[in-house]
Amino acid sequence: MREEARTLGGPILTRPFRVLAALILVAAILIVWRLVAGLGATTALSDAYPWGLWIAFDVVTGTALACGGYSMAILVYVLNKGRYHPLVRPAILTSALGYTVAGISIALDIGRPWIAWKVPLFVWSWNLNSALLEVSLCIMTYTAVAWIELSPALLERWQKESRLRKIAAKARAILDRSLVWIIAFGLLLPTMHQSSLGTLMVLTGPKLHPLWQTRLLPLLFLVSCIAIGYAAVVFESTLASVFFRRPRETEMLAGLSGAMVPVLGAFLAIRIGGLAIRGRLPLALAPNRYALAFWVETALMAAPLFLLLPAGRRRDPGNLFRAAMMMLLAGALYRFNTYLLAYRAGDDVHYFPSVPEFLITVGLLALEVLGYIVIVKLFPIFSGAPRRAVPT
Repeated sequence: MREEARTLGGPILTRPFRVLAALILVAAILIVWRLVAGLGATTALSDAYPWGLWIAFDVVTGTALACGGYSMAILVYVLNKGRYHPLVRPAILTSALGYTVAGISIALDIGRPWIAWKVPLFVWSWNLNSALLEVSLCIMTYTAVAWIELSPALLERWQKESRLRKIAAKARAILDRSLVWIIAFGLLLPTMHQSSLGTLMVLTGPKLHPLWQTRLLPLLFLVSCIAIGYAAVVFESTLASVFFRRPRETEMLAGLSGAMVPVLGAFLAIRIGGLAIRGRLPLALAPNRYALAFWVETALMAAPLFLLLPAGRRRDPGNLFRAAMMMLLAGALYRFNTYLLAYRAGDDVHYFPSVPEFLITVGLLALEVLGYIVIVKLFPIFSGAPRRAVPT
């Protein structure tokens, strides 16, 4: 019988809350400055480098790190592995927060964010040949879908409140009838836009270094986001067991790590096999930063594969955490390299993020962490009770 999800409870206004709130406040002030002064005065972006830290990290990498809900949906609803269901809600929460932060980053990166609402509504102006249109529409829609998928947890809390009980009960009844279609839609959207994020860099042609430039980029981005999603679930569950004093979900995480092995193997086979077929592997031996970056990301991708191959080692919490952390670093570095380091706009053109770009990114990450802490304390996200009371 599936264990009922419960709120964690505990105080909200803790010291970590105040630190995170301070970082968010700094970012909010800088965001206002960016909106008033414009991109040129607040960022290091240029016509040659129109995409910088906010896109490469907050969107391209951040949405992959937020694919835990997508990866778990494949495992639970497509492959029918219902025993992993307790991991679904925390994963969807991470996805909803991650995609929300990505949406904010996109709004900051475009010149006039106040007219972004026209993108989904002005259908007659759509460029149907644009990969960027698909990415923008899918990210907007999936952000809403992720929050709808999480809404049963919110409604469960509100059903216990006297003023909202009737409204929440009616909304829950409607949601229960349509949730299967919402989940199916939620599976389709990341499949589309994660692959399209790779398509965008295919269009850069020779500006992208040959170690990364390939027509297989859409497939590589899709496979990597699934692996990153599983790693994110292991990473998040491990940290939650430590900081929220929850029992370790070792058996479930051990089984989940088994799903990471074939996905990691597939990514490495496509990545290295594609380079070998195109005769580009000798470029990895060149004494330059591109070869170094390639070997670092490849080593970080291969290490979890060897750590998780022995089935017995998958039940070691420390080994699981190390493998998940390296997988997250590898996936993030692969995407970051593709969009920034390996992208060469010209010999005399360089980009390095400005201080406001860094601080706003830190503030957005703080917003995501703060939102996670507050929601798990107020709403039933985790199944079962903590080992002991959450400390103040």
